[in-house]
Amino acid sequence: MKSLKYPKKVELADITVRDGFQHEEKWIPTPAKLWLAEELILAGYRRIEVTNLGNPKGMPQFADAEELLRQIRASKRLAKVVGDVELTAITIRERAVERAIELKKQGVGPDRILMMASTSATHMKKNSGLDHTEYWAEAERAIAKAHDAGIKVNGTVSTIWGCPMEGPTKLEDAVTFTKRWLEIGADDIEHADHDGSAPPNKVYDYYSMILDAIPDVSKHVAHFHVTRGWGLANVLAALQAGIVRYESTLGGIGGQPANFFDGFPVSGTGRYYYQDPNNVGLVCTEDLVVMLDEMGIETGIDVDRILNAGRMNERIVGRRLRSETIKSGRIPKKATGF
Repeated sequence: MKSLKYPKKVELADITVRDGFQHEEKWIPTPAKLWLAEELILAGYRRIEVTNLGNPKGMPQFADAEELLRQIRASKRLAKVVGDVELTAITIRERAVERAIELKKQGVGPDRILMMASTSATHMKKNSGLDHTEYWAEAERAIAKAHDAGIKVNGTVSTIWGCPMEGPTKLEDAVTFTKRWLEIGADDIEHADHDGSAPPNKVYDYYSMILDAIPDVSKHVAHFHVTRGWGLANVLAALQAGIVRYESTLGGIGGQPANFFDGFPVSGTGRYYYQDPNNVGLVCTEDLVVMLDEMGIETGIDVDRILNAGRMNERIVGRRLRSETIKSGRIPKKATGF
């Protein structure tokens, strides 16, 4: 009998507190962000993304970036484990990288930062304000500075499976960008389906190409959006290709930074794929951990604690989210009666 082939152990990261909340159109209080970060860590996550160190004028959700980092570091609930946790902050531009370095010197900064290059020239310019030549030069400088400060750097590759402004893109270009990131010193690579353009067959094709080119599975992180409902199908395709690192958000929230916040317009990242604020989001953490658990894949995550965190996250944001498993629960392992 034939069976699916996939890794028996994976490494999960949760990015709710940053990527999830960046799309919310209301302020999420710092204590709520802290509570969720604590719950994720206490549930077993050792990699979480917690804030954006860019200019909060365009993304006011992260006006508390420094305070949140300080509170996580000082959390009494996390006293025994926080030293084993890798906290990531987004730093698209060099000025934000320098901010991360300064916070690191103060003992509260992130352990890892993220910079991003899009294979699409139009998306690259829109997202960063720089063209490819300018951005690669800035990223190389920033990576050297971060490493000198003891901070890891993730190099994200975006628009792998398509661009909302330019249309189709070439998978081969993303392989080239991955190699470029590693050549200039990036510690790992996030391969981002940033808007739900990736169908499962092309996910498998791409990650097969990536692992042929760079076989070290520790270097690759899969990041899927669910705009078209393909998130978990894409996780399965990536598993079959051999990818072992994944990230997700509670309730599947997240996506593009809100361009309307607490009753007034803000710049965000514009309208280019923000037509419906409810039609965005990432792979759902709760459903992902339940699915992997049912498949017998080791995650190290306390599934029930994550389901509880997901229920609380719905109360924090004030609406029903994408998770099916916080409603239906895990599959019973014994007869329940009638």
